[in-house]
Amino acid sequence: MQTKADTYLIKSLEEVLDLERTALVDGDLDRLNHMAPEKEKLIGAINELQVFDSAELIRVQQKVERNQALLNSAAEGIRAVASRMAELRRVRQEFSTYGADGQRNGYTVRHHAKLEKRA
Repeated sequence: MQTKADTYLIKSLEEVLDLERTALVDGDLDRLNHMAPEKEKLIGAINELQVFDSAELIRVQQKVERNQALLNSAAEGIRAVASRMAELRRVRQEFSTYGADGQRNGYTVRHHAKLEKRA
């Protein structure tokens, strides 16, 4: 049987999960970092409960799965940005072309090239 304390723990976790979702949607990774300890504490406390099948726990599980999907998408986005930034750094350092034989030719770009004006 579920007690009021059990219900309070579950509702508290639901609130944290809703706040986590908002932070994910807003892209506020710093706020996510601050929420993690509270979320872990609540999940640990709920894991110790003797309630195994309730509508509240099913709802919490759905929210956890929803947030996990958002976290995975955020991680993919971060990896894509990192990859793109690495590509842009490479492009700034080297100019590449392909020859008639289909081979790639790379040319190092000078960083401090200056234009000279002649009259």
